[in-house]
Order: sequence, then C-alpha cells, then structure tokens
Amino acid sequence: MNSDLTLHLIATPGAVPLARHAVREHLGSHDAELCVSELLTNALAHLGHGTAVTLRVTGRAARTRVELTDPDPRAWPVPREAATDEESGRGLALLDALALQWGVIRGPGSKTVWCELELDPGHSHHGRVALITGG
Repeated sequence: MNSDLTLHLIATPGAVPLARHAVREHLGSHDAELCVSELLTNALAHLGHGTAVTLRVTGRAARTRVELTDPDPRAWPVPREAATDEESGRGLALLDALALQWGVIRGPGSKTVWCELELDPGHSHHGRVALITGG
C-alpha cells in the first residue's frame, strides 16, 4: 500500500481547506494540517493567487514529511518576529514549533519548503532544526 499523498494545487484561498481536509483524511494529524495550512498560505501570500504548487506527504509512521514545491526558487521563506498587533508573520514560528525540522531546497526553476513531523504523541519535539540549502 502506498502511504504517500500528492496534490497538485493552484494557490488560492480555497486550496487551503481542501489540502487540510486531504491531509486530515490521510493522516489524522492536526499538526500536519496546521503545517500544510502555513505552507500554502505562505505560497499564496508571497507568490500570488494562481501559482501552481505541489503538496507531498510521505510516510505515516513516527516521521512524516510534508513538502510544498513552487515555481519560484528566489522567494525564500524568512522567519521573523511578528508584533502582537500584527495579523500575520507567525507561520514559520508555528512551523518551527510543530516540526522536528524544516528547511528549503532549491531546485532548477523551483523550491521546496519541507518539514518533518513526529506523529507519535509519546515523543517530544526536542532537537528541532531549520535547514536552508541552495544550489
């Protein structure tokens, strides 16, 4: 049985709940749903409405990897601290809090933002790392 999930999406506000639902059905993980939401929302905010993206979820055991690939290798996510009165700017902080590790991989004509989650609630999230790699 293939445990992978791949969705080819157009970045729109409506794609976020669709992707969350698919991940919920596939994994049953609230943390994975939140990470998918943040990755798609970032793509929508920074690349624009209508950008084609690919969401991949691999693994269903203790470690699950979530990846979002988009066509812009130059628009990299940049963590920042949002002021208390700002409505945005917390997505990567949330990703960092939920994921064991996350990072960005630049490909030819694309980039992939990824994170790895520990889906077994008996394990802690110690040792998180953010990895940024380029080519």
